[in-house]
Amino acid sequence: MGTGAFEQLFSELEDPRQSAKVAHLFTDILFLVVCASIAGAKGWEDIEDFGDLHFDWFREKGLFKNGLPVHDTIARVISRVDSEQFQRCFIGWMQSVAELSEGQLIAIDGKRLCGSYNREDRQSAIHMVNAFAAENNVVLGQIKTQSKSNEITAIPALLNLLDIKGCLILIDAMGCQTTIAEKIIESGGDYLLALKGNQKKLHDAVRNELAAAINKEVICLEKHHGRGEARAYHVMDAASLVNRFPEWKGLKTIGVTLSYRQPKNGKESLEYRYYISSAALTKARFATAVRSHWAVENSLHWVLDVSMKEDDCQIYRGNAAEILSGARKLALNMLRAETTRKVSVPRKQKRAHGSTDYLEKVLAAGLVALNDI
Repeated sequence: MGTGAFEQLFSELEDPRQSAKVAHLFTDILFLVVCASIAGAKGWEDIEDFGDLHFDWFREKGLFKNGLPVHDTIARVISRVDSEQFQRCFIGWMQSVAELSEGQLIAIDGKRLCGSYNREDRQSAIHMVNAFAAENNVVLGQIKTQSKSNEITAIPALLNLLDIKGCLILIDAMGCQTTIAEKIIESGGDYLLALKGNQKKLHDAVRNELAAAINKEVICLEKHHGRGEARAYHVMDAASLVNRFPEWKGLKTIGVTLSYRQPKNGKESLEYRYYISSAALTKARFATAVRSHWAVENSLHWVLDVSMKEDDCQIYRGNAAEILSGARKLALNMLRAETTRKVSVPRKQKRAHGSTDYLEKVLAAGLVALNDI
């Protein structure tokens, strides 16, 4: 596999250095970072060590003609990368390789990079708002925000970059805003938004409409790992609310989930979660969508923290935390695309670290849609 496809995908990304001081090509350094992320690198020294271990392989591809850059050089270059350009390249990559079917579920959710806080002024760590295709199990894009509350402004910016036509967009209560709902409709998608106290009048109206249905709902208790759990779902037409809440463009369906838990040695609980949607959802479709959104925690956030050690990464200067977060997600997408080995992500990372043949398979799986692969 050559590196032409990689260079093509990141052709928009500008080298942040002065041309007179360049000893190593920008795309060579970026390719090294992505390859090292596939192999499980956690920081700059890990990236340098990976490059040193497989230096002959990189040289065979015509890279690093002036030798391998040290970790300080890698850090200095990556921390100055234009993050907006990088996000556009990331999304362009995924649009070239991931075909979204009609009605595809895209969950938008935020995750804090715990180690990215500024050591000098102790400002809070950044949040990354991620778009996750639940059925394809891939990250479609990301955007940075300085705090969870700023997700309200970050989500429309992310939607501007994505092609969501025909997709169902799932967002938690933080994103339950009329402007976000309108943006999704105007982009050709449908929304499914969780309701909480930040939209109190609408929340109370939806709860009242669904009260009778909830009382009739039968919940079947199941035992899992020594605790009792049960879930039930109900949806109904939102016609009675459309005239009362005209600001919610395209509103068609309201729904509720009932979640019951009976811990082995604890207090039982029953939780209601309410939703609104612009799609005409059946109970089965609603249940699948809600479960898919919950799965983001296990399929993305948990994997990033446990398998890829994202929260252990202490890098924060410049745009480095955001760029490395994107590199990890690109790596995760490619590791999952490589299906010749039905093993866990950590095992694939170990194989990629020790074998450039396997690394080539992972890279090829991630770039399969491009002509020169």
